[in-house]
Parts: sequence; structure tokens; C-alpha cells
Amino acid sequence: MLKLVRAGAATPEDQDDLFQEVLVNVWSSIRAFRGEAKETTWIYRVAFNTTMAWRRGEWRRRKGHEKFLKFDVSPKVQPSHVDSPPAREIVERLYAAIRQLPKVDASLALMHLDGLSYQEMAEVLGISETILG
Repeated sequence: MLKLVRAGAATPEDQDDLFQEVLVNVWSSIRAFRGEAKETTWIYRVAFNTTMAWRRGEWRRRKGHEKFLKFDVSPKVQPSHVDSPPAREIVERLYAAIRQLPKVDASLALMHLDGLSYQEMAEVLGISETILG
């Protein structure tokens, strides 16, 4: 859930707001859970849908006001371990890059990072597993 939130919202404040919204949506949707999927898969799907709705809303609100960071995947020079950015900066750059992907690609990247199987990814996205494999 936290990976989805970090990829869906850029600032720590927005991440806190999105996380709270995810928790509220999970809580308010509990009665709708039919037991057709694992609880974790269902929670992930609620978090995923909440995050995607948040991203659409944020994009509309900030359109023309804020550009996402550019992620340079081919550095000009190979930095030494002394010059390399701290791990936190690398992770932030990764999430910034994920936010730039089309939503399905971003979703798949996040689910892969979370260790979901193709079957679980298909359940979350509501698609056939054969599309993924």
C-alpha cells in the first residue's frame, strides 16, 4: 500500500493525505468484500483504485502548473561510489519516474516491486492473467 501511495503522490503531505484516503476507502468498502479474492488482493485493489483516482484528480488540478521530474536513465559519466546519490534520493527518483509512466505500466511496476504474482496482478487489474504472461 505504501508503495502505491509513494508512487501516486509526490510530496510527503500529499502522501499522508492519499494514505488516509486509502484507509478510509478500505474501511468503508469492507461490507462490499465478497471473499472471491484473498483479503490482501482485495485491499491492494482498493488501494490501487484510490491511488489512480487520486492521480487523475491531481493531474487535473495541477495541469500546467507543475512538471514531473525528469529521470535520466543514461548518465553521462559513471559516478564513483563516493559521488553516487544516497539511497533515499535514488528511491525518490524511481518513484518520480514511475509517476511519469502510463497508469497501467506504473501499476504493473508497483505490483512487481510489491512481489505480486501474475495471477494477483490480474485480479487487482481485473484482467486475464494470460495478458500479463
